[in-house]
Amino acid sequence: MAKTHESTVVDSTATRQKPPPLYKVLLLNDDYTPMEFVVVVLQQFFSKSREQATQIMLKVHNEGIGLCGIYPHGIAETKVNQVTAFAREHQHPLQCIMEQE
Repeated sequence: MAKTHESTVVDSTATRQKPPPLYKVLLLNDDYTPMEFVVVVLQQFFSKSREQATQIMLKVHNEGIGLCGIYPHGIAETKVNQVTAFAREHQHPLQCIMEQE
């Protein structure tokens, strides 16, 4: 009986130590949002340098999607909401989404 209890403790400890799932925050290309606006978004909301932001913006422009960062669920969700609100405030249709990694 003691062995069962020990294995249960080990199992629950292993479960507790599993890291929470991470989420990719992605920008989607559209034909209307100015490239410079996308660079500003990446600098302001994702702390990217001008060079990093430009590289991600070009990836979004050329490939249709670009990775902004990988975060825990709550942070990813907040960033998606902030970017979406900022884009709408400036009347741009820029889409920001999150996907589980």
